[in-house]
Amino acid sequence: MFLLSKIRTLPPQNMLKMAMFSSSSITNAKIAVILSGCGVYDGTEVHEASAALAALSRAGAEVVMFAPDKEQAHVVDHTKGAEMEQSRNVLLESARIARGAVKPLSELTSEDADAALFPGGFGAAKNLSDFGFKGADMTVDPDIERVISSFHSAGKPLALCCIAPILAAKVLGSSGPTLTLGNTGSEEDWPYQGAIEAAKSFGANMELKGVEEVCVDVDNKIVTTPAFMFNGQFHQIQDGVSAMVNELLKMV
Repeated sequence: MFLLSKIRTLPPQNMLKMAMFSSSSITNAKIAVILSGCGVYDGTEVHEASAALAALSRAGAEVVMFAPDKEQAHVVDHTKGAEMEQSRNVLLESARIARGAVKPLSELTSEDADAALFPGGFGAAKNLSDFGFKGADMTVDPDIERVISSFHSAGKPLALCCIAPILAAKVLGSSGPTLTLGNTGSEEDWPYQGAIEAAKSFGANMELKGVEEVCVDVDNKIVTTPAFMFNGQFHQIQDGVSAMVNELLKMV
């Protein structure tokens, strides 16, 4: 479905050490997590969201979750990958991940949180944007564009994983953000690598990174990691997302 130096790369061997840092210096951080539904093929990638939420709470950060209050682009049967003839609401579906505690994205402003984090999943490419359908001709949901632009303008950090960095590439392309959408090579390992060229066309500088690596753009205060852009194991995705969160919190 996807058409698919101030940058620091973190070696995989440092990931577990980073995950064990003291939370005492960041207990006051408030992080907005933006969800896009529930389920990899039509919403938020659940494992990425869970990894991010666990890393945030482990670090002592306060988490507030948001999602657009609108209908999903479509609904997918996750056992078959086939579209279903029904409709679902992005906010209501996101509440499954948030355990009910999710607010309409329209209420989020840059004054409400110290940073914003976007898990991946096809919802980022279908509900938060239409990249999954239109590729480089994509548009971004107006509230998503507003949130990304306002946090960036306020100097507040952003973290995005999996396909979600395409949102920052589109919205902030004129600022030349440096991002990662993973790597190239085997289609079996990197099935969505076509997204990298699309992001470049928007003005983003793209770094090729492994699943457990993190790309940190110091100037633009953006942290990204490939997550399930790589056809990897659950622990690999968790390690990469946890490292992303840790780097995000260092910027707060």
